Amino acid sequence: MENIEALFRVEWPGFSLNVDLTLPGRGVTALFGHSGSGKTTLLRCIAGLERPTQGKLSFKGEIWQNEHTWLPTHKRPLGYVFQEASLFPHLSVLGNLRYGIKRASTEHKVSLELAVDLLGIAHLLDRKPDRLSGGERQRVGIARALAVSPEILLMDEPLAALDLKRKQEILPYLERLHDELEIPVLYVSHSPDEVARLADHLVVMDEGRVVAHGPLSETLARLDLPIRLGEDAGVVLDAVVAEIDDRWHLARVEFAGGSLWTRDHGIPVGKHTRVRVLARDVSLASGEPGLSSIQNMLSGHVDAVADDDHPGLLLVRVRIGNSSILSRLTKRSAATLGIEVGREMRVQIKSVALME
Repeated sequence: MENIEALFRVEWPGFSLNVDLTLPGRGVTALFGHSGSGKTTLLRCIAGLERPTQGKLSFKGEIWQNEHTWLPTHKRPLGYVFQEASLFPHLSVLGNLRYGIKRASTEHKVSLELAVDLLGIAHLLDRKPDRLSGGERQRVGIARALAVSPEILLMDEPLAALDLKRKQEILPYLERLHDELEIPVLYVSHSPDEVARLADHLVVMDEGRVVAHGPLSETLARLDLPIRLGEDAGVVLDAVVAEIDDRWHLARVEFAGGSLWTRDHGIPVGKHTRVRVLARDVSLASGEPGLSSIQNMLSGHVDAVADDDHPGLLLVRVRIGNSSILSRLTKRSAATLGIEVGREMRVQIKSVALME
């Protein structure tokens, strides 16, 4: 059993948590929702930092807690990264990392050298925390959490306290953790960009309950409960850079269903990446369009239609190969095009955001 089974009931004045989840034991699972939705409370329950009214937790078949068992936090094989790194000020970076090693299991899943390399902090080892930037402190905090050789890494909005420049500095390191480590990560965030770039699995929370969960691309493509990462509905597609057009500074990325052109961001051919396509940037046509400034045109069939927030709008899901794309249309446009489930359509994608 590779899954994480979590059932928690928490009752506090003005707040309750009621969660029954099965999560994958690999990849990055994002806990996403607005402030106060219960994301951090759920993470703290998993860590054993909160003792819920009712709780059951098993990790890959090992019972961490139930009505008969309670494994305290220090005996749970986990690493925890908080919003603030909270490094020991009297210790150097290396001293902070070595402190983490003291509670590591005898089986070192992540060596100190690997943690230092993954987070790019070799040049910081002799510094004290007061000589580090906010981004550097957080990278050290993540490395310290890895130094305990955890079987799971819990991250509670690790970039929330950083400005945009420092967030952009750290995100590539988090992507390295995602790509190079087999340790599952539970990642709390209310940032659409972080979720789109890092998550494999998405759990959406509201008022202490799970309102949707599943693989990222499938969950974002749901129309029964449209999930908006930020300002609009849309999907995230796993892709690989297939071609660079040096003349026009464009890159072509292939996904399970076709390919798309986007601006060249310097990502080399063969490199895996993600593309984010917003519903507002997708239009539909019933036949071959004429000359157009829109360069991304694909064929697919409508497999779902649902009302959007505005009474005059629809969300249409189009299946293209093994992938889904969302389009927002006015109801008048949908009627003119004869939009219905099963109808073949031409999909025109005006803009694609490459997740660098």
